[in-house]
Amino acid sequence: MKKLMNNIKFISTGSYIPEKIMTNFDLEKLVDTSDEWIYSRTGIKNRHFSTGENTSDLAVKAAQNAIDKANYDISKIDLIIVATFTPDLMSPSVANFVQAKLGLSKQDITCFDLNAGCTGFIYALNVASQMLKSEKYQSALVIGAEVISKVIDFNDRNTSVLFGDGSGCVLLENIEEIVPAYFYSTSEGELNKTLYVDNVVHMDGKKVYQFALGAVEKAIKKVLEDSQLTLMDVDMIIPHQANIRIIQSVAKSLKIDLNKFFLNIDKYGNTSAASIAIALDEYIETRKNKTQETLLLVGFGSGFTYGAAIITI
Repeated sequence: MKKLMNNIKFISTGSYIPEKIMTNFDLEKLVDTSDEWIYSRTGIKNRHFSTGENTSDLAVKAAQNAIDKANYDISKIDLIIVATFTPDLMSPSVANFVQAKLGLSKQDITCFDLNAGCTGFIYALNVASQMLKSEKYQSALVIGAEVISKVIDFNDRNTSVLFGDGSGCVLLENIEEIVPAYFYSTSEGELNKTLYVDNVVHMDGKKVYQFALGAVEKAIKKVLEDSQLTLMDVDMIIPHQANIRIIQSVAKSLKIDLNKFFLNIDKYGNTSAASIAIALDEYIETRKNKTQETLLLVGFGSGFTYGAAIITI
């Protein structure tokens, strides 16, 4: 039987949001839309856009935030994974830039990027946990970072209103004690270009919405089944912040109180691979209960990728 459980300790989380805010009213000046149209269909009020900062700049600031919170000895870091579809360059990886900007270039660190669209952070967590479990690695920075504003077509009102920039990070260690973590990541490869990026983002919103409903519900059920847990065992669900209607529909279908989903889509929009990472950090920073909690992360993205994780914080 496969060993489904991993033992990883979440040492710290961090995030970074660019200062520039783009409101729905700002977008009204650029494209044929309105605040009411955007908010009623997506739940988004604001998003943040980078000014003069690329993806690695956002990534390193989230990483530094996580390191500072834990007063962490960075000499222990030997793995950096960045989930993104908006790298600074095609090569080298954003992770390499993060290593250099943290002053760790002379340190033995495995660095690479991972592109699984908006599910990228869950994929990266899964990969990092397996590498830590191998006992060849001690400490990992897992980062979701995007500057989507550089691939937005402001002539397309269906996509331009959705996305924002940001980054989130977790600092992980491999440990001996039992701190359960479960991962489910999968894909339904498709050739129809339902959601893709060349120079700009293209999306068939209706088809993505239909896919997302089934994918999120399936991922939640599968990771619960694998972990032999129930929704009663989960303290909070942190979903990919893509569209409030998707989350509402999943909550209704699975008979979950909407209050069990942590939501910040109104403030940041869809930040793709950074979305869950930012929400995780914000939840941990704002939660009233500081005792150990079980969290369920779930997301979906282009490809189509989707997945879920159950972690202990």
